[in-house]
Amino acid sequence: MSLRYKRAQTTDACNIERTSLSVNLEQLNYLSIPENLPQSLGRSSEKLHVNSKKNLSELNTFSPTMSLAGKVALIAGAAQGLGKAFAEILLKNGAKVSLLDINSAVGLESKFAFDKVYGAPQTMFIPCDVTSDNQLKDAFNKTVENFQRLDIVCNNAGIGDETNWQRCVDINLVSVIRGTYLGLNYMSKKTGGAGGVIINISSISGIHPIISAPVYSASKHGVLGFSRAMAGASKAQSLGIRINVLCPSFTDTPLMKNISSRETMGQFASLEQIVIKTVAAVGIIDPSLVAEGFMQLVADESKNGEVMTVTKKGINYQRYPQNHL
Repeated sequence: MSLRYKRAQTTDACNIERTSLSVNLEQLNYLSIPENLPQSLGRSSEKLHVNSKKNLSELNTFSPTMSLAGKVALIAGAAQGLGKAFAEILLKNGAKVSLLDINSAVGLESKFAFDKVYGAPQTMFIPCDVTSDNQLKDAFNKTVENFQRLDIVCNNAGIGDETNWQRCVDINLVSVIRGTYLGLNYMSKKTGGAGGVIINISSISGIHPIISAPVYSASKHGVLGFSRAMAGASKAQSLGIRINVLCPSFTDTPLMKNISSRETMGQFASLEQIVIKTVAAVGIIDPSLVAEGFMQLVADESKNGEVMTVTKKGINYQRYPQNHL
């Protein structure tokens, strides 16, 4: 999910070994929700899916209102994990994808794997550190130069780091703001663009603050608030760009591999056992389920300003009072 997480030792998030509660999977998540979980976690009046283990090949089962054939997407943090799953489902539906990631080795491996299935012209890989304004601007420019258009932007880069907390904010929030503004520059109908959609990746901790990761929680709350406000601003200004937020729960990705490390948890390392118990209670979802939710937010042209949660209970939407500001 990140452009900046430590280089993972595996290139496929689904190959993470599932073990007992003693170490691996249960220690892999930095989110530690209190033991008495809020009843609202995963609850909504609009429950759409309940199966948390779907293969990507099964995700093309609904009829999108927006055809993705020939559309061009840019995904930040696309080398592996959620970003790779988002890229795959877009490619399956006929889109072309620009893959951005700081991890060049893994990013190129993912591109080569996609090339074998979808053909080399359908993707491009661009090494990019999203904390660099110049690198991100250059990545957007190269994408449009290569594909001659831009329709979909996914700001997916993210890390968990309570020690280097400013870096956490820079990647999780500031880069999302930067990527959103660049997407507006290229896609806005006010500046000659054809419109499009931006999906910003928050987290369930963007709704329910996490006691073991206050800075991470703050950054993800920021993504949610910024994206909702921008969705309203885009509509009010008739920019032709929809902006939605995706909030996954614990997901089987490389990001989870260092979750319980002292560097990641910082001064909250003593809460490790709460993390383990929380993961056991909440469960871990497959990236393919999150990709299905992502696809709905992209393809359904009626969705703007939506906040989607994806948990073991399925894909749901948060509801908020109407904002007249």
